[in-house]
Amino acid sequence: MILSEFIGYLNQVEELRFRLQSGIEVPLHFHITELGMVNKTYIDCGETLREDLFVSFQLWYANDTEHRLSTKGALSIINKAAQSIRLQDAEIEVEYQSDTIGKYALSFESGVFVLLSKQTNCLAEDQCGIIPQNERVNTDSQDNKGSSACAPGSGCC
Repeated sequence: MILSEFIGYLNQVEELRFRLQSGIEVPLHFHITELGMVNKTYIDCGETLREDLFVSFQLWYANDTEHRLSTKGALSIINKAAQSIRLQDAEIEVEYQSDTIGKYALSFESGVFVLLSKQTNCLAEDQCGIIPQNERVNTDSQDNKGSSACAPGSGCC
């Protein structure tokens, strides 16, 4: 979800609610403790230079259970950030505490923002010798030295 979509949904709901894909609700007394633009410049394992730009929200909660961030309050935070750090209409990544700081994509279902699990991935599979799952061949055969018969680049593993 990009920032403008998030703002559009904020204008449709009376209560700001988040939940994990598992159905676990983020406690209603959460805070948005950070809102920023992140520009990530990196080289992938295939030596391709890449750039990602995204809006980062950090959700956090403490023991102040009377705290409730309204949709107007969230819009105020977004407007202040837009003036201060030039927010762009980019994909949103939400940071939220799980076993460690989890990073989530965002969707909207039935009036609730859903934190979607993100996964790592090889960005240069064609250069790393990664064979797509549907093209893999399973073999347990071994050569006369007892090592696996699959050689790098053979396509059998």
